[in-house]
Amino acid sequence: MNVEDMTAVDNSQSYFDPSLLPVLTDDNLPPLMPQDTRVPGKRDKGRFLTRRPNLDQRLTGPRSKHRTQHRTLFLSDIHLGTPGCKAELLLDFLRNNDAETIYLVGDIIDGWRLKRSWYWSAAHNAVVQELLRKARKGATVIYVPGNHDEALRDYTGLNFGGVDVINETIHETADGRRFLVIHGDQFDGVVKYAKWLAHLGDRAYELALLMNNWLHDIRRAFGLSYWSLSSWLKHKVKNAVEFISSYEVALAREARERGVDGVICGHIHHAEMREIDGVLYCNDGDWVESCTALAEDKSGRLTIIEWRHFSWEQAGYIAPAEMEADDAPDLVPAYMNALSAA
Repeated sequence: MNVEDMTAVDNSQSYFDPSLLPVLTDDNLPPLMPQDTRVPGKRDKGRFLTRRPNLDQRLTGPRSKHRTQHRTLFLSDIHLGTPGCKAELLLDFLRNNDAETIYLVGDIIDGWRLKRSWYWSAAHNAVVQELLRKARKGATVIYVPGNHDEALRDYTGLNFGGVDVINETIHETADGRRFLVIHGDQFDGVVKYAKWLAHLGDRAYELALLMNNWLHDIRRAFGLSYWSLSSWLKHKVKNAVEFISSYEVALAREARERGVDGVICGHIHHAEMREIDGVLYCNDGDWVESCTALAEDKSGRLTIIEWRHFSWEQAGYIAPAEMEADDAPDLVPAYMNALSAA
């Protein structure tokens, strides 16, 4: 039946007669389903692990009107779409920090993982909504894709929901310094020349992050703060330390050759800010291990912010007296489909 035929149907006709339904009384009610007393199997445990817990009410209610104001925020390696993403902590950070400009420096959404299997919790969706909200409220949001969200590199130069997608850019601080902003996977030989090995390493990294999550749950049960096992192992393995050092030197050299004062990147999940041969190397870290961001204040000073505790768990926390009402959520941008399908 086509649309014209459907609109021509006489609405007065009834295709369902309610009188045909049986009348339920106490005498003819169907028996209750028997209680499931079997021992849960592997399939049941898998279903339990994939359930999405509800967000803490403190992450969904009105925001404080007195948030920390920055000139610029740099975030990378969030890896939305993976169980290892600390989306709740990031959401709390975003709700308590504002900036005139926000750089998303790659691997924000993990297209590699989403292509293998779908994982998307309420917290992950809330992070996307919060970023779109900041763009709608006037912040300039710039997305610099990385290797895990490399599908977005096909959309550079476009704007999605107030978010500009660009391959790399130059950021000028308030004090006049110029920084190359780039994800950094271009300087990782494994990603560039042996992508199959990078995917294999990504699987091993997922296992390490899964162990991280188990350890984090145990520590929180005892009232302890977040601590990353994978990050600790990375700094104890000699080859990993050497790789980080060579990566930092390579990016500093690239910045020097381009005639800028520094470089701001991500990729290696290691927050760092140090001078290398006269060039300021800045890595804003990640939100699967270190839970860090790079911030620029109104004077141009750069600092690394750690957010390993929720705001209400931090020392000196005072409940806000004035709250800002929430508004309607945005639609998730269409580029989400491109990441999962690429």
